[in-house]
Amino acid sequence: MQVPVWLWVSTVLAFGALFAFDFVSHVRRPHHPTFRESAIWSIFYIVLSLIFGAVIWSVWGNEYGLEYIAGFITEKSLSVDNLFVFVIIMAKFRVPPEFQQKALLIGIIIALVMRGAFIAVGAAAIEEFSWIFYIFGLFLIYTAIKLAMESVGGHQTSEEYEANAIVRFVQRHIPSTESFADGSIFIREHGRRLATPMLVVIVALGMTDLLFALDSIPAIYGLTEEPYIVFTANAFALLGLLQLYFLLGGLLDRLVYLGIGLSIILAFIGVKLIFHAMAENTLSFVNGGQSIEWVPHITTFTSLGIIIGVLVVTTVASLIKSRADLKAGAGKPNAH
Repeated sequence: MQVPVWLWVSTVLAFGALFAFDFVSHVRRPHHPTFRESAIWSIFYIVLSLIFGAVIWSVWGNEYGLEYIAGFITEKSLSVDNLFVFVIIMAKFRVPPEFQQKALLIGIIIALVMRGAFIAVGAAAIEEFSWIFYIFGLFLIYTAIKLAMESVGGHQTSEEYEANAIVRFVQRHIPSTESFADGSIFIREHGRRLATPMLVVIVALGMTDLLFALDSIPAIYGLTEEPYIVFTANAFALLGLLQLYFLLGGLLDRLVYLGIGLSIILAFIGVKLIFHAMAENTLSFVNGGQSIEWVPHITTFTSLGIIIGVLVVTTVASLIKSRADLKAGAGKPNAH
């Protein structure tokens, strides 16, 4: 897949323009978006991302088109899991509803910039060391097992948010107010320039999404080795995350099996990465440094089918269980 420099530059500028448009149209006027507003814009960004996929399909062929679609669906699904933590962060710092859009969008932009660096490093590592797929694969399998255990034991929405070292540094060393004021990141008070809690929230959101990138970047590299597809799939998944946060709202707690579904997807991609590493093996202590020819080749079409199938089954099962729990609770005395 040959992507000229001018197309890379144009793509980055286009995403910059979309995020700027998002900021002007949604964030500049502080408000809590309605369900209708969130639904319209969520559909708009999903349709836009699918149109982009159709362009990739028509220009570079169906194989790259399928890789983009599989990558986008995977990244979008993993981004939904991010929303559980975003909800906790918003509640932890008591962010007023009308300022949540601003915090989310700036945090997402920071995360996209840092993910771009991750993608570049990953591409360079894959180009130079084919055995890196062993590490990616094992890491995804470990993450899948951890996520499955957390999901079985109770979803992360019940956990408390713990600030990382960077967030704690900002809290301790940057003078700030206790009020969100008018939603500004910095204000001037008594002649001093002070940060508002909005700064800490933005840093917390950005750092949280960066940690999720440790899973999502290796996962999408298990579906495609093309940096351009990896970047655009990530960018489109993050672009609609703001609207998705408000659209799903109370539905998040109903997706009780989402963690299990995502763990299955991560484990599947992890196994696929290890198979790929074995097929292109260069490690001298594995099969004498020769490729292992008997490992199965999992096509992109198969991967896409498994990913969609797992998401459909877990989503439907989650909604069925939530409805059953709701009916059971409605039949109890004092239930609301």
